[in-house]
Amino acid sequence: MTLQLQNHFEDFEAPRFQSVPVTLFGRYMLESKSEYACQTVEMSPGDMLLFGPAKPNVGEKVIVYLDELGRFAGVATRVDGAGFAMSMNLPALKRDKLADQLTWFANRHAVGLPEDRRHERVVPLMRRANLRLADGREFIVKILDISLSGVGIETEVTPPLGSQVVVGTTPAVVVRHFPGGFAGEFTKPFQAGQVDESTRL
Repeated sequence: MTLQLQNHFEDFEAPRFQSVPVTLFGRYMLESKSEYACQTVEMSPGDMLLFGPAKPNVGEKVIVYLDELGRFAGVATRVDGAGFAMSMNLPALKRDKLADQLTWFANRHAVGLPEDRRHERVVPLMRRANLRLADGREFIVKILDISLSGVGIETEVTPPLGSQVVVGTTPAVVVRHFPGGFAGEFTKPFQAGQVDESTRL
């Protein structure tokens, strides 16, 4: 299905930003105030390709609500039998945040990372650890919990979603932010029986 949709969009103009194939669900509203369900085909910080039942006119304003990313306002730039393309002019902060989120979606798809924690979490006895970010900066952080597949970190540092970090000596990918910290999925999950209260990353 997605491959067919992508073929329909082959003749769209090249986006201003790097697009990634991403399947997200939501709804969109046209200037008529009518709302319809939609699915993204590709997305970048400045453009998105959507599959939806109703087509806007070129130049028409469109508002899109994506379940995992929120609200976006834009203008339809092309219309095709499979859907339409729209451009967005986002503020710099929102554009940078969206770029990080799309990087995470692309990485998650590429390496098959789980979206949610699937393993029991334990609170380690040794809760202080060194955190090294992708740019080489290091911080002492507090480990909230560990599972076979990931770790919860309490810190004021907020590395971008999808970025690579090293907790102690254990590589991980940042998958979720929460107040006061973030969650990371280990690049190489532990095996059953390898994680308990005495585990040190």
